[in-house]
Amino acid sequence: MARVVVDVMPKPEILDPQGQAALGAAGRLGFTGITGIRQGKHFEIEVDDSVDDATLEKIAEGFLANPVIEQWTITRVDA
Repeated sequence: MARVVVDVMPKPEILDPQGQAALGAAGRLGFTGITGIRQGKHFEIEVDDSVDDATLEKIAEGFLANPVIEQWTITRVDA
């Protein structure tokens, strides 16, 4: 068994309204020095040893992310 982490973020050129809302809220709450916030998704997946990197890429691209507006990273974590 292995654990895989997939982080999905909006592409840099895509407007991130959730990140903008969080940035505005941070300022209203008195937090200073924050110049930008981007909000994404974090997935932790338990897989067996038969799941290869190509399959993980298909899972990320076809199921966890929208490849038109999001980018992702896949990291295998030592169990």
